[in-house]
Amino acid sequence: MVKRTLRERLRLRNLLTVLVVALVFYGLAAYVVLPLAWTHYEHQPGLADRPMVTHTAQGIPGGPLNVGLVGDREDVLRSMHAAGWFPADPITWRSSIEIVGSVVLDRPYHDAPVSPLYYDGRREDLAFEKPVGESADQRDHVRFWKVLEMGAEGRPVWLGSATFDRGVGLSHDTGQVTHHIGPDIDAVRDLLTDDLKAAGMVEATYQVTGIGPTVNGRNGEGDPYYTDGEIWMSRLVPAGKKSTVPAVVLPPPALVGLKDRLWHWAASWI
Repeated sequence: MVKRTLRERLRLRNLLTVLVVALVFYGLAAYVVLPLAWTHYEHQPGLADRPMVTHTAQGIPGGPLNVGLVGDREDVLRSMHAAGWFPADPITWRSSIEIVGSVVLDRPYHDAPVSPLYYDGRREDLAFEKPVGESADQRDHVRFWKVLEMGAEGRPVWLGSATFDRGVGLSHDTGQVTHHIGPDIDAVRDLLTDDLKAAGMVEATYQVTGIGPTVNGRNGEGDPYYTDGEIWMSRLVPAGKKSTVPAVVLPPPALVGLKDRLWHWAASWI
């Protein structure tokens, strides 16, 4: 009986040792090794130390940054116009009344205003939208901030937060009237990138690390979102000179590419 008790204690101790070792390896892999392996800024090292989430005026974390452009302000304006995205009107009494009328009466308002978000303490520099349907109730939209005066290519770098407005409702956090976003924010990022490429406005595209893979994020209005956590950067053609060849796609590191493929497979089940 004593020997069996000792064997049981030894077996339990060995089991606990294996469990502790497994937890240590899991912790190192999940919180140290893999995040470091997935982090890459080889094409834009100046973005490495920047936060990748926006905030509301109340300081609540908003949507993540998921898209970027390389080019000066005129390049951005020309390219977004060519891609079929409208610049958003500023928020005024008139534009506020117009967007309410658009939603209630189901009439077009292609350049309806967007609510402000803040990055690095300042609101967006530019905002654009692409209508979905007749009214401003549903739309794809993006806000951009200039974050580098000169990036790796010797041109300004803009980071943006692109999402889909699925309808008007009340904020889960503040109770204010607002647009609610769709959860698949990667789809809007990819749509914008594809629109710019289809318009011949892109020389090359590549990824840099954003917030990282996120399954159940929440924006400033409390709406859920999920993302592979990558920012797709588009190097715009200069001076609006349309490209006659397909944009070059610069591949990410092999491990990041594997992570993306696994993520997209998993996201198809969400």
